[in-house]
Amino acid sequence: MSILPQHKYYLTRSPTHAPWHRKRVICSATTLTPKPKFRPDQPAAEPQLVNPPNLVTPVSIPPVLNDPSLQSTWSHRSWVATGCVTVLVPLAKATVGAAHSHIWLEPMLAGYLGFILADLGSGIYHWGIDNYGDGSTPVFGNQIEAFQGHHKWPWTITRRQFANNLHALARAVAFVVLPIDLACNDPVINAFAGVCSGCIMFSQQFHAWAHGTKSKLPPIVVALQDAGLLVSRSQHAAHHREPYNSNYCIVSGVWNEFLDKNKFFEAMEMALYFKLGVRPRSWSEPSTDWIEETESTSP
Repeated sequence: MSILPQHKYYLTRSPTHAPWHRKRVICSATTLTPKPKFRPDQPAAEPQLVNPPNLVTPVSIPPVLNDPSLQSTWSHRSWVATGCVTVLVPLAKATVGAAHSHIWLEPMLAGYLGFILADLGSGIYHWGIDNYGDGSTPVFGNQIEAFQGHHKWPWTITRRQFANNLHALARAVAFVVLPIDLACNDPVINAFAGVCSGCIMFSQQFHAWAHGTKSKLPPIVVALQDAGLLVSRSQHAAHHREPYNSNYCIVSGVWNEFLDKNKFFEAMEMALYFKLGVRPRSWSEPSTDWIEETESTSP
């Protein structure tokens, strides 16, 4: 608190007996509020405990049997139908072109090459989304998140309906293959494009069969798996065991042994790390997001 300046006037007389002069004296004062003194007999204020914000990421919940995220929609079915058409067109054009030209060997070899490279492509793509990026990554974020969830609950892929499982790849195949359908009449190129794109589009179904039980799979699927034309259940099961860095190919799996034995993906990881400074997830200890949870049956 402060006291405003006060003005007081006093009458004084000079030593030479001059007339009286009036002098003004200004007084001001300021008072400070005293700080409270510590008293031993006064109880100290108890500290208040404030709860910190919740920094723990909520645990994700596994999908249930009738989860809408596992069901096919009409949009899914439309994209799968579109993808199938774009795959069948080059195969039909390759067959017709080979029949007219009486040249069958080259288109057949091109188709076989497409089948082999589709397996390699599926492995490289699978390795990339398993090890880099997250749900916020542009374009690929949803697939990265889905594959990470697949490692935690691999059995859910066998619960996904057909179009739900294939629509994302079918959409990509439709956009890539459609220009070839419209512009190309070469039976060799069409054979390669049709077989390669078809295997890529259906790779997720091959993947789902690799998680199935042998007794529940169609006999033709089991026969193709045993023949090495589709990725086998035992081969893909190794991918879901620590350290989760092998057997990435999911079409036929023919490349898995070669790539793992020659440390192909490890070399790519080292190259990316030294070039961009990005560490793959396979270099870290498996987190709870990667450790498989068994399927729980509802009572």
